[in-house]
Amino acid sequence: MKLQQVLMVLNKIAPENLAESWDHPGLQVGDPAWLVKRGLLAIDLNPAVLAEARHRRADLIVAYHPPIFEPLPALTSLVPKQAVVLTAAMHRIAVYSPHTALDAVVGGVNDFLAQALGPGKVSPIRQSPSPAPAQCEVVTFAPLEYADQLRRVLSAAGAGIIGDYRECSFGLVGEGTFHGGPATHPKVGKKGRFERVREMRLEMICPANQVANVVAAIRHHHPYEEPAFYIYPLVNVEPAQPPPLPGQGRLIDLDRPAQLKEILKRLKAKLKLRQLEVVFPERLKLTSPVRRAAVCAGAGGSLLPDAQLVAATTEKSDSPSPAPSRPRLDVFITGEMRHHDVLAARAQGVAVILAGHTQTERPYLPVYRRLLAKAAPPIDWIVSRADVPPSRRI
Repeated sequence: MKLQQVLMVLNKIAPENLAESWDHPGLQVGDPAWLVKRGLLAIDLNPAVLAEARHRRADLIVAYHPPIFEPLPALTSLVPKQAVVLTAAMHRIAVYSPHTALDAVVGGVNDFLAQALGPGKVSPIRQSPSPAPAQCEVVTFAPLEYADQLRRVLSAAGAGIIGDYRECSFGLVGEGTFHGGPATHPKVGKKGRFERVREMRLEMICPANQVANVVAAIRHHHPYEEPAFYIYPLVNVEPAQPPPLPGQGRLIDLDRPAQLKEILKRLKAKLKLRQLEVVFPERLKLTSPVRRAAVCAGAGGSLLPDAQLVAATTEKSDSPSPAPSRPRLDVFITGEMRHHDVLAARAQGVAVILAGHTQTERPYLPVYRRLLAKAAPPIDWIVSRADVPPSRRI
């Protein structure tokens, strides 16, 4: 598949508009026209992962963490972070990152973590804003003899894809008119006089995240000096049953309370870990029941206040007069947290479970691979063997 087509698959699984405002998801290295036969999935792009990609002949690395997060002042082989990006580009290995978009999407990393705790009601801690239209319709007008050529150009830029069909369009023949001024250079007719041209109105579906590419293609390849075009957002009809909401983090109200030691056991099994770091508030013991928990992959400390607020609001609506002794949030699970945030959580009566930053993310990669294999079967999707946590517990 062309990289352009793969990008649409990646964006469909984890729409980039779900990512946090500070994040940098999307294509970081590569040309959309490159061909992709094999994709390597990893959490971090480092020299070992890049060497593995070259050895296993991968054309694309999907790195969960964006390797280009802050602006690079240069692109040389002298600085490790720059060198890995430069080497990927030199060997025509594309690099893409989903990051917090994959956290937020329904069925993503945070839902994977929530599943470890057992059945219950799951909702986002911080709901994503209403997404922008996933698709648009691009409309432009061209002389009949140029319509086929323009259709092919816009298809190459990402328009006209419906399912497994390519170069999909609708054309309506009509009459266009213009009167070119003294400084114009019309492709059809002459300047300084009123002209009538047989034109085709060309309509093509386009993913919203490819509109800029398609507009650039119109401006560059359209035969007219001043091409006219319109962009119409397309809105899906709401289904009868509203879908689960995307967002950052997850709040879980367990159907059946479980002892804290059982929660730890389930989490270790899900993440394939032998040890977890646990912070106990005074009221909580290993045998204490857990009714309500919150999870956030990676470094999720900033979501704890939101989780407590959502939990409190939910409890107030569920129970008009809750018992004062009942905690609103029992446990907060994440990869890592700042020391003072941990102390604050303990003082507020919330237990904290720290599993390790990438340890909360890496176990999701096989799930991600299955989603990609189903959505883009021509690609051989593989999970990196060289991608491991940067630290070990000894």
